[in-house]
Amino acid sequence: MNNKIAAVKSKIMKIINKSSVPEDPIHAKNTLEWLRRLKPDANETLQIATLGHDIERAIEERKVKRKDYQSYDEFKDAHALNSAKIMREIMKEHSMSKAMIKKVFFLVRHHENGGTKLADVLKNADSISFFQVGLPFYSTRHNFKQTKERCLWGLKRLPENLQRIVVKFNYRNPKLSSFIKNKIRELDNYNTDSRKRNWVGISRHP
Repeated sequence: MNNKIAAVKSKIMKIINKSSVPEDPIHAKNTLEWLRRLKPDANETLQIATLGHDIERAIEERKVKRKDYQSYDEFKDAHALNSAKIMREIMKEHSMSKAMIKKVFFLVRHHENGGTKLADVLKNADSISFFQVGLPFYSTRHNFKQTKERCLWGLKRLPENLQRIVVKFNYRNPKLSSFIKNKIRELDNYNTDSRKRNWVGISRHP
């Protein structure tokens, strides 16, 4: 790791460690751990984007607020764009290459929805980390209805094979553990039925 990259990572964590959201520092590091599990050959560009993907939440005067957006998806999109802009500023401050700045901006900008192979890996690592280390914190700040909605939104972001990782997580709240396991079972059944319907459709139209 060269000095510039080390300085960028240090700056990111210095900002995130001051976040008023208690799980932010844990989530940043845990998401990076999951990224390395999902993609052991992840380069420094992807690792930097992963570490800083939620950075805007740590800057109180700049972070977006849910109440300002009609839908959760709009809120998340604004969050991703805001984090990408802040990451671009940090990268420029440390004289990183234009190519790396552009790539980090793109990855952070699209970390909520993916769309490319690398953005998808970041999205998946982020999603798994939410369920492993973020959800216990989230559930203490929101009622059970809101928590269930957030969990369902997060589960739908994950492909089936990675949903099976989430189902292994256990929480102190048995009600929450039961909800997630049941939802993953429902999604799995839905996906199985969909494949069967598609196969029938294909077999009828050779």
